[in-house]
Amino acid sequence: METTPKAVEQTTRQRVPASERRDAIIEAAVHEFAHGGLHGTPVDRIARRVGVAQPYVFSLFGSKRELFLAAVERGCELIAETFTKAAEEFDPATAPPDMDVLNAMGQAYVELLQTNRDYLMLQLHSYAACDDEVIRDRVRTAYARLLTRAERLSQAGPERIDEFFRYGMWLNVAAAMEVPDLSVGCEWVRAEQAAQSAGM
Repeated sequence: METTPKAVEQTTRQRVPASERRDAIIEAAVHEFAHGGLHGTPVDRIARRVGVAQPYVFSLFGSKRELFLAAVERGCELIAETFTKAAEEFDPATAPPDMDVLNAMGQAYVELLQTNRDYLMLQLHSYAACDDEVIRDRVRTAYARLLTRAERLSQAGPERIDEFFRYGMWLNVAAAMEVPDLSVGCEWVRAEQAAQSAGM
């Protein structure tokens, strides 16, 4: 019997392990939720991006909320891995005098923001979705884990860790707005203020 292209395609799909398919769905969810957020992203759009049926997505994740959280947790894992890699690769013998492990982790995070906008926007959407108690609890847990990871890797004190994460949030906002600075005296803010004054 001759095998049709459609039959070959179906066979190929069937051979994809569920773990790989799940991973692909999470990656698709990262992209779609980054653009539409929890409430503005249909699960069907994510399913179509991977080439599966919507019921299959629900069979793996149970609900849209759990799929969203899986995507959010993927982003947090990426940040944790970025911190770990920066700490492991830091060499005080070759680093500039004012650079330590925590600074290296911060530099690596800046590079992550510049190359992975989907994860940045998804992180912001995760905070916006914290009206949902389940999501709020999971986001809190993920944030606390990142604090613990940064403390353990850098051995920095509480004050420096707090400042590190405050500055990280500042970077998130700047990166989302696609500006290099948020200071009162920075060029783009001055230009906006001048335009507003001219229009008054």
